[in-house]
Amino acid sequence: MRTRWPLRGRRAAEVLAALAVLAGVGTWAATGDDGPGVARDDRVFEMPEEPGSRQTVRIDTSLFTAGDAAEPRPAVLLAHGFGGSKEDVRPEAERLARAGYAVLTWSARGFGGSTGRIGLNDPEREVADVSRLIDWLAERPDIRLDGDGDPRVGVAGSSYGGAIALLAAGHDDRVDAIAPRVTYWDLAEALFPQGVFKRLWTGILFTTGSTEATTGSTADDPGCGRFLPELCALYERVAVAGAPDEAARHLLHARSPAAVADRIDVPTLITQGQHDSLFPLDQADAMAGAIEANGAPVSVDWVWAGHDGGISEAGRTEERTIDWFDRYLRDDPGADTGPGFRVTRISGFDSTNGSTLLRGASGDAYPGLDGESTAVELTGGEQSFVNPPGGAPPGVSAVPGLGSLARISTLGLGLALDFPGQYASFDSAPLDRTTRVTGAPSVRIDLSSDAESAVLFAKLYDVAPDGGSQSLPAQLVAPIRVDDIGEGRTVDVRLPTIDYPFEAGHRMRVVLATTDLGYASPNEPATHTVSLADPALTVPTAPELVGGSPSLPWWVWGLPLGGAVVAAALLLTGRRRAPAGTAAPVDP
Repeated sequence: MRTRWPLRGRRAAEVLAALAVLAGVGTWAATGDDGPGVARDDRVFEMPEEPGSRQTVRIDTSLFTAGDAAEPRPAVLLAHGFGGSKEDVRPEAERLARAGYAVLTWSARGFGGSTGRIGLNDPEREVADVSRLIDWLAERPDIRLDGDGDPRVGVAGSSYGGAIALLAAGHDDRVDAIAPRVTYWDLAEALFPQGVFKRLWTGILFTTGSTEATTGSTADDPGCGRFLPELCALYERVAVAGAPDEAARHLLHARSPAAVADRIDVPTLITQGQHDSLFPLDQADAMAGAIEANGAPVSVDWVWAGHDGGISEAGRTEERTIDWFDRYLRDDPGADTGPGFRVTRISGFDSTNGSTLLRGASGDAYPGLDGESTAVELTGGEQSFVNPPGGAPPGVSAVPGLGSLARISTLGLGLALDFPGQYASFDSAPLDRTTRVTGAPSVRIDLSSDAESAVLFAKLYDVAPDGGSQSLPAQLVAPIRVDDIGEGRTVDVRLPTIDYPFEAGHRMRVVLATTDLGYASPNEPATHTVSLADPALTVPTAPELVGGSPSLPWWVWGLPLGGAVVAAALLLTGRRRAPAGTAAPVDP
């Protein structure tokens, strides 16, 4: 049975009014025009700091409407990403308002003009704030109702805001449809995939939350910044240990949509980025599977860009969100919600300005990560390789926050390094036909070690016909932790989820490395030995998809040696030129 927040209908209005009187602040409003035909109503709400507390925090909101509605209209709550504020989503809010919705934006606790500590979408804080905002919408005469205290409402947002859309649907059964984008399903698995600490991204996340100033907010602990103390303690503990403990995993899971997986049963449009080492495509796969199992309509859209950069498709995805809400909030049977699955691919380049051209391939149903599989035979004997002391020097795949490398990786180029002696590799024969991988390939290995556990990073490279260059699709790796190795274990390895064409004449190369710049590796030196338990690399495909891109020249997807030199130069110059405090806010 779903959790229901206690504030409903007239009782909600009475309790909110009482809170305002007790706090002595209430709300303030400044209403005016916000672009052609759009009105904006700014209000600050007093919310309990935590359940049962008389202390309050201020939540800064804006309500956007357009035109004179002949009848009450549905509402949309539009959430921002981590490190941002309600101002970031204002253009989309205006677009939704012109489409006939009442759109409520707000700055989450610890961001923008809102006060309070960051709880990483704590159900008793940030999620409860959303429910109280829905209470307020239910009291407005211009909002369509499904019942007393129950407005017709959808929730959309990207990254941090996408997670709150999922959480709101799981905790409050008045939410009718959601459109989460480039977000997480289980934050514990996103930051500690397979028990491996995603050190670089987690550090960026906590540094962002600890250093950015917030209007009216205070922090008793300068080292903690705006996070709740238990989150600060979690990060410090894991960063020192280099690995998550059970308490850390439990806390982050409890604040994730996955914790209420069986309660999210509303129509859901999932948009996830292909170039995203923070929240990879497998996070979207998990949410799609859970929500579909609850009987709700689900569509999945793999866009080109993600947290690692790429080419924005904001105009198209925002328009699709409007169509989604038209169908499930307005009950318009003629609204085109799009295909069950869509993936963005490169179709070529504009010869006039060099810009990258994108097009979509689509199908009626989401194929998942396994798709229609085919087997590609790998060769390579038993190999031994080492985990270096201190995990250094580390290999390189994605480099979070480094836009220059992200832009190169959108073309299939990028800097990917594996140090000799720190990896094992297995190659296929040259492919006799182009094979587009859509999903997560897998391989079975036998692993032994002189240590009781091992941390490995699995990669699938595209090797050019000359054998002298290789590229790493979307710069992605899949971390793996294997415990209790003993005298040896057989391990099923799932490689990164990609949509990528391996051209005829190219080879697939599976690499298992011991280090990666973005992750923590064990400090103790160790020697691992690996061989193929099964020579077949299982490769998922989706041949039923219609559209997509024609074949491109091999050099588009390859990584020439010259490209590696350029990428390395960009890496070095990018670091030198970035003055302190000028990094763009991260949006996890």
